[in-house]
Amino acid sequence: MLPAYISHPDCLKHDMGDQHPEAPARLGAIQDMLLIKGLLDCMQTFDAPRATEQQLAQAHSTLYIRTLASMVPQEGSVQVDPDTSMNPYSYQAALRAAGAAVLAVDLVLEGKAPSAFCNIRPPGHHAEYAAAGGFCFFNNAAVAIRHALNVHGLQRVALIDFDVHHGNGSEDILHHDERVLMCSIFEDKLYPYSGNTPRGPNMVNVPLPARSGGELLRTSVAEFWLPALERFQPQLIVVSAGFDGHRDDDMGNLGLVEADYAWMTRQIMGVAHRHAQGRVVSCLEGGYDLSSLARSAAAHVKVLLGLDD
Repeated sequence: MLPAYISHPDCLKHDMGDQHPEAPARLGAIQDMLLIKGLLDCMQTFDAPRATEQQLAQAHSTLYIRTLASMVPQEGSVQVDPDTSMNPYSYQAALRAAGAAVLAVDLVLEGKAPSAFCNIRPPGHHAEYAAAGGFCFFNNAAVAIRHALNVHGLQRVALIDFDVHHGNGSEDILHHDERVLMCSIFEDKLYPYSGNTPRGPNMVNVPLPARSGGELLRTSVAEFWLPALERFQPQLIVVSAGFDGHRDDDMGNLGLVEADYAWMTRQIMGVAHRHAQGRVVSCLEGGYDLSSLARSAAAHVKVLLGLDD
């Protein structure tokens, strides 16, 4: 039984302009690297379905979902926030991205795949219960988590977010849900300038200073994440996998390298094997320097596949 790789061509049609860092080429860079490394040969590939309104409404208000749908332009683009715009295809791409996360949960929890990687855009972890922002429309990881809890009946799901930016949207949606433990690491005093004060007791927020590098990241994961995860004993782990903390990516300044992402993934997989039958669903978030994004995502996926020994 092979791990799942989930994406869709519609995710390439969402385009916010030639100079925008959240570009369609991000997905191709990752897929090409997975092909070059032979990792896709070790995965089942699936086309992402469109998330339904009912699935989205487990993490977002129905009014917000319908308002966003009503904003889709016939041509050109409309601005949703200062960083985020929609073209005629953006809404369908967002439905596919959230749908990929839902499908990943179904495959993993139904025993059809041991783990899954969703190579999707737009990303999701800045999307709040009733607001888009930070390149994000729907919170893919939060939709997946609520699907696992409400449809599959799990009692404990962990969310691991290692994007360089704080996942304010995920915290907004999940901070009051005692069935969820969210562990995040992010660069302090960077967009969206939040996360220093956790909004709920189920939030393990670890802001790191700029230029902290991999050593402090590893120490912080061991000190803060792992004890909390061991106490929580998740039945499924969902990952918001952002690779923009890489030293080559100018969207952040943490100074991480591929080995740091592989190490974090090994810690996640260790917890998953101890408590969650190895079940992990990973959803792409940030990462904007194409070369380092592709290398880091491949290092992450290689560990997901259990091929890094």
